[in-house]
Amino acid sequence: MVRISEKPCATLSLFAFLLVVVSRCDARLHRTRSAGPSEESYDRYYNYVDLTERLQSLAQRYPHIANLSSIGRSVENRELWVMRITKDPTGDTPGRPKFKYVGNMHGDETVSRQVLVYLVEYLLAKYGEDPRITELVDHTDIYIMPSMNPDGFEKSIEGDCAGTPLGRSNANSLDLNRSFPDQYDGTTVDEGKVPEVVAVMKWIQEEKFVLSGNLHGGTVVASYPFDDSVSHKDQYSQSADDALFRHLALVYSQNHPVMKTGQPYCPDNAAESFKDGITNGAQWYDVPGGMQDYNYLHGNCLEITMELSCCKYPLASELHQEWDLNRESLLAYMEQVHIGVWGFVKDGASGAALSDASIEVEGIQHNLTTGKYGDYYRLLLPGTYNITAVAPGYAPVTAYSVQVTDGKASKLNFTLSPTSVTQTPSPLTEESGGSPSVPPTVRPPIQPQEFRHHNFADMELFLRKYNSEFPAITHLYQIGRSVKDHDLYVMVISDNPEVHEHGEPEFKYVANMHGNEVVGRELLLNLIEYLCRNYGTDPEVTHLVNNTRIHIMPSMNPDGYEVAAEGDISSYVGRNNSNNFDLNRNFPDQFVTITDPRQPETLAVMNWLKSIPFVLSANLHGGSMVVNYPYDDDKDGISQYSECPDDMVFQQLARAYSEENSMMHEGHPCADLYPREYFKDGITNGAEWYTVPGGMQDWNYLNTNCFEVTIELGCVKFPRAAELPQYWEQNRRSLLRFIRQVHTGVKGTVSDIRDGKGIPNATISVAGIDHNVTTASSGDYWRLLVNGTYSITASADGYIPVTIYATVSNDRAEVVDFRLTRLHSDSSHQSPSGPQATQNPSEREFESLIKELSLGQGLEELARSTATEGSFHYRRSNDLSAFLRGLTLNFPKITFLHILGQSVEFRNIWALEISNNPGEVEPSKPKIRFVAGVHGNAPVGTALLLEFAALLCINYGKNPAITRLVNETQIFIVPSVNPDGLEQAIEKQCTSTQGLTNFNARDLDRDFFGNASQRKEEPQPETRAMMNFILNRPFTLSVALDGGSLVATYPYDKPVQTVGNERTLKYLATVYANNHPKMHLGNTGCSIGNVPDGVMRAAERQSHMGSMKDFSMDFGHCPEITVYTGCCLFPPAEQLPALWAENKKALLSMLVEVHKGVRGVVRDKSGKPIAGAIIVLGEGVEVLTTEGGHFHALLAPGNHNIRALADGYQQQHQKVAVSSYEAASSIVIEFDMDNSILGLPREFVVASAAASMTALVVTACIIWCVCAAKSNHQKDGFHRLRQHRDDYEDEIRLTSMGSKKSLLAHEFQDESESDEETLYANKI
Repeated sequence: MVRISEKPCATLSLFAFLLVVVSRCDARLHRTRSAGPSEESYDRYYNYVDLTERLQSLAQRYPHIANLSSIGRSVENRELWVMRITKDPTGDTPGRPKFKYVGNMHGDETVSRQVLVYLVEYLLAKYGEDPRITELVDHTDIYIMPSMNPDGFEKSIEGDCAGTPLGRSNANSLDLNRSFPDQYDGTTVDEGKVPEVVAVMKWIQEEKFVLSGNLHGGTVVASYPFDDSVSHKDQYSQSADDALFRHLALVYSQNHPVMKTGQPYCPDNAAESFKDGITNGAQWYDVPGGMQDYNYLHGNCLEITMELSCCKYPLASELHQEWDLNRESLLAYMEQVHIGVWGFVKDGASGAALSDASIEVEGIQHNLTTGKYGDYYRLLLPGTYNITAVAPGYAPVTAYSVQVTDGKASKLNFTLSPTSVTQTPSPLTEESGGSPSVPPTVRPPIQPQEFRHHNFADMELFLRKYNSEFPAITHLYQIGRSVKDHDLYVMVISDNPEVHEHGEPEFKYVANMHGNEVVGRELLLNLIEYLCRNYGTDPEVTHLVNNTRIHIMPSMNPDGYEVAAEGDISSYVGRNNSNNFDLNRNFPDQFVTITDPRQPETLAVMNWLKSIPFVLSANLHGGSMVVNYPYDDDKDGISQYSECPDDMVFQQLARAYSEENSMMHEGHPCADLYPREYFKDGITNGAEWYTVPGGMQDWNYLNTNCFEVTIELGCVKFPRAAELPQYWEQNRRSLLRFIRQVHTGVKGTVSDIRDGKGIPNATISVAGIDHNVTTASSGDYWRLLVNGTYSITASADGYIPVTIYATVSNDRAEVVDFRLTRLHSDSSHQSPSGPQATQNPSEREFESLIKELSLGQGLEELARSTATEGSFHYRRSNDLSAFLRGLTLNFPKITFLHILGQSVEFRNIWALEISNNPGEVEPSKPKIRFVAGVHGNAPVGTALLLEFAALLCINYGKNPAITRLVNETQIFIVPSVNPDGLEQAIEKQCTSTQGLTNFNARDLDRDFFGNASQRKEEPQPETRAMMNFILNRPFTLSVALDGGSLVATYPYDKPVQTVGNERTLKYLATVYANNHPKMHLGNTGCSIGNVPDGVMRAAERQSHMGSMKDFSMDFGHCPEITVYTGCCLFPPAEQLPALWAENKKALLSMLVEVHKGVRGVVRDKSGKPIAGAIIVLGEGVEVLTTEGGHFHALLAPGNHNIRALADGYQQQHQKVAVSSYEAASSIVIEFDMDNSILGLPREFVVASAAASMTALVVTACIIWCVCAAKSNHQKDGFHRLRQHRDDYEDEIRLTSMGSKKSLLAHEFQDESESDEETLYANKI
């Protein structure tokens, strides 16, 4: 038997064991290298070391789509890791938008840190498997930073839902989300203490992200910019892209199961809610120095903040749930980076990319810039946009009507042409120091070809020709006529010439004001030709026309030109108009009363300037060579410097013109004619040169938003035609450069923070400059300023003013938008206390109609669209009655004819009611009264009201605005109060008093007395009829038409010292005057002279007692204005169409105005309406509530206090804000029972009364008891007397001389006092 040794076997076994171990280790190593990081467990937090290892491992595993880098370090030297995920992540792909998520900015808000790690893992793992993820990664450059505050995370504690200051802030105890530069407060934190913020700011600037999300914790909501406001109060702070931000926030919230409910039910604030799961940051709470605002304002990037969980640092066991809740929202939000428009901006000459070119969207005051490849991404909601690309040294290019659809972004490329070296850059470009590197390909502009003097017919044909040849950019219109009936033409040149475009400034040139100063007239015709022929080819011209509405009036005095003579050097022939008045001495003046009658040319220009929001203007003259700026005169009337508040601005404007005209700039322009004249830099203050009272440039500055200078173009007033090319060459550059000045200073929009709508007539004031401008009809404004930093305030009636600091440079207008909050409103835009009036969609539509008709051209368009084509003539009594009956027969559903009474001669006094329910009592509707013919010799008002009635009836059911106004109003028209006087009046008699009085020779407007003590005899029947009419209906407004002047008057006619509600009354009269083409200019043309704004108190015109308007005010509680339609009392019937045209819009304005002010319902706590309650307005005006508790009062725009009083109820107070363009504020006033008696609390009085009654009862009982006791003693005495009669008989006899009553009394007294005597004896 052979024995085998055991040692070799043991060795073999050991070897085999080692082999197995090594093999397993190798296999494990192999598996580790191939699988990368372990599978995500979703049940633990990664500290800094874990996070670093996890991200590095992921980047190593997916190098084709992932790249890990650090953008900086924290205070404690931890890396700020960013994972970039995209196709080919180590390079840049032009046109691929950059997106980023940032988490854990507050170190103790930890859900975001983990969720972003999970998102990284998800994107990497699903790439190539899930088409949606593959598409997203391939076409988006995604950057994910899980932790911006790694130091704070390390100090935080799991399970701490409220968070800790140590963990929230960085290691220097600074809140990173309060440490970014703020738009209102600037930089308030030492950057050396927030390296995390500095690193992120640099990252934002370098990468030009398009969209971003900042993930936080503490509640569940998506918050969007702005995060703070100028007041740093919790109020809505709207960005220019507010609608877009709301959309982006909704994308996140609506894909989050909890967030979309708006009810996070966080334990520490269970009642907190967010509509749709989103909120404006500043409205929630003010966050100055936040990151999301910095992204938007300084980084091209739109960022919102997502709050992911109620608990800031929940237990790790909840992480999987948080990932599930947020996954879809995170993906859907990322996909939004692909909406809007995108493209490239390139150099048209070389094809090179243009970086940092500005992309501007019309109507959205927020621009972004292109990246290094010239690429841009502009997020936009679906719609149609005009988009412009602007780059320094290049002509801007605008793409019009760009369609943005729902879904993927539209591609829009721009190719910009370099501006010529010899050209001045456009207003929105920076001037370069040298020639472009590539020779420009832009051809030189086309110069005017024909230079000649144009008489009126020639000028008119020239204007019509260019208007016909260039209809897309020109609009020819007339603003009026001269004395000799020449049209005063204006040519508009703009890309949208017929309308004012929001945000586009209005500019004007006016020439030939003095008819014999003709150079300006010809230069402006040359300018029209130059702009038209070079539009679309010359970059400067194209930019000016696209971004400015340029109005050119070649001749303000065509009559004077026709009598002037060529070759005239300095004469006065043709200087004045055909009435021989100097038009530049004919405007209202601040220092001197201009007594000359206002000329038709002057009135036309004044009306023109009031109708368009001009910003800048020049008035072109001749006779010297200088730019003259305000003021033109001074209070002392001597030649000395007269400085206006914007003196520095005017000097800058003047130099902008003179510097381009070398002869002018030298300052010695007319050495041969005026050797002593010298103007430094070619400019001068007007009054320092010589005083010009009544000048146009000062009137522009003082009465409109427009800054105007006067430019003297040459020493010779009417040079020879051969010299005209020389004038064009001298002034061509100056004319263009001066237009560009309209694009300097600040501009923007003042809007309502509630609905984003522009606020018209808001005031823009600049601290330190005592001159304000106002916003146009859509809320846009322009304010010219020199370089510097300014405190600018926007204010409007009914709103809280807002102040913003802005820095102005000279190369472009700084955009400064204001969003104002209504007074007496909380964040929900409701009244701070008390019940709210409900509103249905129909009411909202009507409010929109009132606003539309009150703003811009709304009322003008309504007047134009409601032609009646009637035949105008005066109607005496019978004809008038037949006309009114005809209206009721033809329009029975909306008319009802009332007979108010009869005149002395038994003619009917009619009142035509127009309403959708005529004859019915409708207390909730405002009631307006139109009255005419109080004086029979002034029948223009009668004719106008009959035509007005026809307009309303004929257009009802056809014109939506008229239909709605009739439906919502009770309209009463009394065309003739004095029909007897009308029968006696004589046509074409402008001053005759025949027909002024009634048949009894009584002036009816002196017969309205409400108090019997003031009346000497019974009122006239006409007066009695009107008094009853006024008293029997609760009218809201009354408008009376008369004649003999051109003015609107307001109460009172009687000589009172003060008028309690004068502001409101004057405002109502001003509304009428402002809608009359002549009245508001203040030139009555009658004996009373010029009236400011065409409005005056009635007593100032002619004081008297007993007027209808005073009666209406004092006894009818209804404001009444009287409108005097013209100087002639009874003009020829041929003038009626013109008078109707003048008053039509104004009459319609009253129908709109009656729906403003304040309206409401008064009721008690049970909802029962209270009729007869007294509503006392702030100015002392009282109105009574009608059936149903309704009331309506007209008030001037502004803030008003309202008191409501009713018997048996406590007095109520409310504040209301009234707007000049919005329908009446609707309020509900609820009364509590009056718990006071004689000014003392009811409980006290009742208790006191009860105590008093109790005391009285007790006292009465005591008295009764005493009396009863005495009565019993008396009865007992009588009883004993009867029993012992015999015993006392002798005594009675002895005392017979006394009365029996005395004896009885004595007996009674003895008995009653016996006990007391006994007691007394015992004491002794």
